[in-house]
Amino acid sequence: MDNSRIFLISDLHIGHKNILKYCRRPFSSVEEMNNSLINNWNSIITNNDRVFMLGDFCLTGKDKIIEVGRKLNGRKTLIWGNHESGSLKTYYAAGFEMVSKYPILLNDTYILSHYPIPDCKYKNIHGHIHNNPLLLPNPENYFNVSVENINYTPINLTKIEAYFNES
Repeated sequence: MDNSRIFLISDLHIGHKNILKYCRRPFSSVEEMNNSLINNWNSIITNNDRVFMLGDFCLTGKDKIIEVGRKLNGRKTLIWGNHESGSLKTYYAAGFEMVSKYPILLNDTYILSHYPIPDCKYKNIHGHIHNNPLLLPNPENYFNVSVENINYTPINLTKIEAYFNES
């Protein structure tokens, strides 16, 4: 697949009211945050695009996970985060084509994971740390796609490649 049609995002935390204050998200309510995240996603993702969701998708019950997942455009892959509460069946019902509890190697170059992987031999695209700085010995090998760092919108792989090429 053409890298310009691959997008990444992490840590949507749909339905998580406390994330507004924990990460100083610029929304007045969880409903505004949920709607903004869905609208931002669908404003750039077509149904032909591949989206890697790197964990912490929804902190809600099964029905809401399915409802939100079905609203989101794209061919979606979920890498399990520390806040996934649904079953594999729930995420597949939500429209994810693949769900992995382990990191995924992409294009023999990138490791996609929820957590940053210490001393990673590949370029590590991850989430989990939100808007906290990464304290690893070689930060130039890491790219954090937690929503707070990417304007609450999926980011294209070509932009991440440009970052790594400049490092």
